[in-house]
Amino acid sequence: MSKGRLALQGPGEICTNDRDGEHILLAPADDEEVQAVLAWLRPFDVAGLYTSAIANSIDYVLDGARTGRYDLMAADVHPGEKASVGAKLEYEVLRSFSLPKARPLDTRIAKVPVDIKATVGSNWSIPSEAHCHLCICTQVQIGRGRHRSWLVRAHRSWLYRGSGNRDGKRGLAADARDQWSVPLYDWTPLPVNPLTLLTEEQAGRVLAKLPGQEQRFGMLFRYLEGHVIPRSVMATVGAGRHDPLRRARNIRKQLAQDGLTLLCGKWREQQDLAAAHKITLGPEDWVALRLEEGQTHDG
Repeated sequence: MSKGRLALQGPGEICTNDRDGEHILLAPADDEEVQAVLAWLRPFDVAGLYTSAIANSIDYVLDGARTGRYDLMAADVHPGEKASVGAKLEYEVLRSFSLPKARPLDTRIAKVPVDIKATVGSNWSIPSEAHCHLCICTQVQIGRGRHRSWLVRAHRSWLYRGSGNRDGKRGLAADARDQWSVPLYDWTPLPVNPLTLLTEEQAGRVLAKLPGQEQRFGMLFRYLEGHVIPRSVMATVGAGRHDPLRRARNIRKQLAQDGLTLLCGKWREQQDLAAAHKITLGPEDWVALRLEEGQTHDG
């Protein structure tokens, strides 16, 4: 039998762990704590908040403003750094949902202890203190640019037997995930870093030491005309340099010679101009567009 297909106990049968002793396995619909957590999460855009939290975690690990890195799948990103996205995500999720850091696990939702787990692989490491507790388990597929999450009670009976490491961590059986968890949202796309849209030659020019920042920002916006460029990308292109955003503001005249107008989401009027082109600009986003005759911008 494959690792992911175990002969599992089902709801109504008995589970045992060292902390709680024997207890009955419950289906999610019969688990009052599961239902309480789901009710608490219901008003939130869970997929949207997780999308932002994961993107922030990836940006944190890559540290583009200092390293110039922008692709988590690149050869210069150590496997340990990829794995650390999950650790950072815990804190981003707490911040996104305004949840406290609370023992005995990561947080409490509707007064229920909940562990927040994430993997960039195919399974999660469930620590012994979380056995038989509720876990939000998130799977991030960096290479495919997507993620999904479940709420599951990590019963010890549903964890791989004999697969625990020295810390007592075990993986969740695929059958338990598929049969007795509650999907919080289905596969959801991750934001695409605009730098990954460049050709190798273009990326080399934009991220080179020379010429100066203003020329390289000009290349960036010409290559990626019509693409939203977030602050993190600007910081990556200007890695290690002082105040790269000021340099970006100085290139408006340079771009205007090519018929491009640089818009910044800091200004409501420029947000509205972008919206007229079906582009949503956040307060720290930039985009270079060809405006129609008579359109103007301030800022």
